Amino acid sequence: MSNQSRRSELLMPAGSLEKLKVAVLYGADAVYMGTPDLSLRVKSQMSLDDVVEGIDFAHSHGVRVYLTLNLFSHNKDIDKLPEYVDTVRKVRPDGLIVADPGVFMFVREHAPELDLHVSTQANVCSWQSVKFWQSIGAKLVVLGREVSYEELTEIREKCQDIKIEAFVHGSMCMTYSGRCLLSNFMAERGANQGACANSCRWKYKVHMKLKDGTVKELKLTEENLEMFDFFLEEDMRPGELMEIQEDERGSYILNSRDLCIMPKLEDYLKIGVDSLKVEGRGKSPYYAGLVARAYRMAIDDWYKDPENWSAEEYMKELATIPNRGYTLAFHDGRLTNYAHGYDSNTNVSDWEFAGMIEEVEDDAFIMSVKNRMLPGDVIEIVPPRTRQTIFIRMYEFIDAKTGKVGEAVHANTHPRIRLPFSLFEQEDPEFLKREILPMTIVRKEKALSEDEWQRLKLDQEGHKIEMGKGNEERYDAKREALQTALDDRQKERSFRTPRVGTKGCCGRGCNGCLIFWHDESYAKAREILAKRKQGEMLEKDGKTIAAE
Repeated sequence: MSNQSRRSELLMPAGSLEKLKVAVLYGADAVYMGTPDLSLRVKSQMSLDDVVEGIDFAHSHGVRVYLTLNLFSHNKDIDKLPEYVDTVRKVRPDGLIVADPGVFMFVREHAPELDLHVSTQANVCSWQSVKFWQSIGAKLVVLGREVSYEELTEIREKCQDIKIEAFVHGSMCMTYSGRCLLSNFMAERGANQGACANSCRWKYKVHMKLKDGTVKELKLTEENLEMFDFFLEEDMRPGELMEIQEDERGSYILNSRDLCIMPKLEDYLKIGVDSLKVEGRGKSPYYAGLVARAYRMAIDDWYKDPENWSAEEYMKELATIPNRGYTLAFHDGRLTNYAHGYDSNTNVSDWEFAGMIEEVEDDAFIMSVKNRMLPGDVIEIVPPRTRQTIFIRMYEFIDAKTGKVGEAVHANTHPRIRLPFSLFEQEDPEFLKREILPMTIVRKEKALSEDEWQRLKLDQEGHKIEMGKGNEERYDAKREALQTALDDRQKERSFRTPRVGTKGCCGRGCNGCLIFWHDESYAKAREILAKRKQGEMLEKDGKTIAAE
């Protein structure tokens, strides 16, 4: 079945005003955003003024804007609804994303002119649920990430008179579309309130013991698997064993790779999925721009020539964006082992965010630098409106403020450098000024460690297997090579003592709070965490500071 009469929109996240503008410039048909008060966007950097400016900017570029009101309300929230809805009516978004049936009813009664979209938090996974929401006035339903393509096809066939939205790219949750209790348990941070600590991505060890309580070391086989109970031990909680439970649908805990439907994107376009949603409100402008660019090109190319469409070119583009490895997730039904990253929870790519063009002068660009740059580095300017990118090898760096020339530039000082048009020997200056706009993204290749290279190879092989093209023996060999690289790196690490870092500690020694590498530092780390919670004073670099 092919339904080209329903042209799919590309829907991008807007976690800040800057990210909204980047997403719009790089090809979004629509963006979604929220303010911290009544949405699941407590990490949102959007003020009301930003929302107003963002909607005006998007509308001036022909892009739709959807606001989130997708909290699950408590009694204390109800009194805020009238004022919030009045404000929403004034800023005139193109849709309001709601999860709570009570909030849905309130908005429908008090602002009937607003199009209501049902949030993924409502966990809609069947055509019957879609029809329910349609019957009470919903204009669009966001399906849960857990919906398979077979189910999606049936939903589309049975629900022709309502818009359907499906996730195509971004982080996956270890539970039903963000309905996670693990974050609450481990860090007292509510995933349902937009404050998820991503506990599923922390480092864990798996323990097993016989159901009679005795501990033995045995090789697991299909024959003896039922003899054991399994437990997780989180890295910062030695000795605290948490039982893993699994039903016939599986156990979703642990680190998921990132959703990437690009290899199957034509399936979604053929059946006429109205909105293709990218997750990532907390990601960088680099992510917002380059993901939008890749999917924009892919969607446009399919509509121009569906018979000769291939995902290969666009997957190369997505590979330049740091990721946890890509997976088709629930596309073919239940998750496989290749949907999870058991060896690492970090984002990796052999490219990185070099900077962004901030100003276009008569004879030069002014670029803000986001990562260290050294002589000999090749940067690639990625314009938002053309597929032609521009490469330049940098040998020196001109400070935009002082005019001084340096041999390196470091991002921690928030530098701005000048790129004279004379560097672009093969380019027409008029083309440069026309196509390279303010907020144009600049990237560069990144030097990876041996274990990072092994990680990339493993992730790529796993993605191939999901698509029926990879080799399981080769995957196992690459996983073994990665583990060897990780072990070698661990041996090379020198001892590092804990250091106090940023506010808002979740109770776990992550890079934002404490850094440590060996078991000997657990006691010190936990002591500092205890003092942090009690508001005591700590010593840092010979100075007394608050433990916050």
